Amino acid sequence: MRLLHTSDWHLGRSFHREGMLGHQAAFVDHLLEVVESEQVDAVLVAGDVYDRALPPVDAVRLADEALARLAASRARVVLTSGNHDSAQRLGFSSRLIDAAGVHLRTDVHGVGTPVLLEDEHGPVAVHGLPYLDPQAVAPLWDVPRRTHEAVLGEAMARVRADLAGRPGVRSVVLAHAFVAGGARRVEESDSERDISVGGVSVVPLELFDGISYTALGHLHGRHELSPTVRYSGSPLAYSFSEATHRKGSWLVDLGADGVASTTFVDAPVPRPLVRLRGTLEELLADPAHARHEGSWVQATLTDAERPLQAMERLRRRFPHTLVLGFDSLAPTLGSLPSARSRGRTDHDLAHEFLATMRGREPERAEAALLRRAVDACCDDEQADALFPLDGLVG
Repeated sequence: MRLLHTSDWHLGRSFHREGMLGHQAAFVDHLLEVVESEQVDAVLVAGDVYDRALPPVDAVRLADEALARLAASRARVVLTSGNHDSAQRLGFSSRLIDAAGVHLRTDVHGVGTPVLLEDEHGPVAVHGLPYLDPQAVAPLWDVPRRTHEAVLGEAMARVRADLAGRPGVRSVVLAHAFVAGGARRVEESDSERDISVGGVSVVPLELFDGISYTALGHLHGRHELSPTVRYSGSPLAYSFSEATHRKGSWLVDLGADGVASTTFVDAPVPRPLVRLRGTLEELLADPAHARHEGSWVQATLTDAERPLQAMERLRRRFPHTLVLGFDSLAPTLGSLPSARSRGRTDHDLAHEFLATMRGREPERAEAALLRRAVDACCDDEQADALFPLDGLVG
């Protein structure tokens, strides 16, 4: 049996105000092409179909189109809800849709009841676990500890109780959680929503021991926690922290005894991401950056003084610059020393502030402009007499 493991579509999400729906539609096209070209038997979608509980209409339309096309394809579909989804909305009409070969598993009451698939080696029990919010699920299941590990452990106990009655049957589990363990360190992305409860969100890898294949969702980077436990990651990058990610889906072949082989299928990249750092002139002049001129760019400028029209100048070379930051040795407001104003004029204070922030004295024209600005903002003399400045400082 050939499985295609994907997750974290986040339909409706934007990327720093850039609309992503067209790119998400291109991924759906790619997914259907892979189903046909690779003769996929089942598509596993491990949560976060939408980016929020109330998705925009266009995102719902794209999800509807994706599921209709998958239903008409050669593959069965098992899809679970993630922490971004509304389980009830995503699971609407799931009992009717089951008949079309698209199995939406969003209801915690169905945990322990598998979707049964079959190939030449016999049946495969696919247990789709919806995202399990410990605060909601623990009381429902009478679990004493309201942690991700506790509720997911109870869910896996129900899965194993079902599998105990199916000796020799191969098993697949879909779960949406932060799972850690194995030889590789798992890194989070800036675009992932924190699901910690009481500071604890991690569940141990050992919960999935004995399962033929576990398809995980939630982390946006692909990870191989063990030969049988993997994250597919999101098909598109949703933050610059994912600039080095390789996006796509896992193609998994199940043989008679479990996983026989796995292959990562790359998803189409709408536009590369890059983080650039240096002075403005370095970024504009360095020929090595020519390859990034078509990329989405996050730029961090290290100029001692903030250049004028920095974003406009950057976009002349890098038209898709989305984020601009500054990181120089100049002090921040919080690091400025406090000073009493007794004996110092408003002009003195403004002059010293500018000199401290910029690391040099203002030029003559700048000092004259600053003096005129201070004069224009001076309080009226009567107000100063009623509320002397020295009484307010210190």
